[in-house]
Amino acid sequence: QVQLVESGGGLVTAGDSLRLSCAASGRTLSGYAMGWFRQAPGKEREFVAALRWSGGSTYYAASVKGRFTISRDVAKNTMYLQMNSLKPEDTAVYYCGTGIGPYGGYDYWGQGTQVTVSS
Repeated sequence: QVQLVESGGGLVTAGDSLRLSCAASGRTLSGYAMGWFRQAPGKEREFVAALRWSGGSTYYAASVKGRFTISRDVAKNTMYLQMNSLKPEDTAVYYCGTGIGPYGGYDYWGQGTQVTVSS
């Protein structure tokens, strides 16, 4: 049974930083991608960033490139999203997923973690 557990969300002020974590279990991640998506109220879920577990190639949405950094700890089976220079428009529920990737084909998702950025 594949489980993804996100943590690290919260309420911050514009310009602040947050680091999200996604701990995975129940799947051998080599050969798969892991990614972060987000969904703001009234909007569709959108791609944020992803990486290939084997090799670590990374992919970013244009809106976060240069501000967010995706990384992984292979020994801990954990993926991270370091978010710097946060903006109010980054406010959303952030979900981690695993699947074929990098931009789609995710078959397992976490429960989501709320990130709220005040101006």
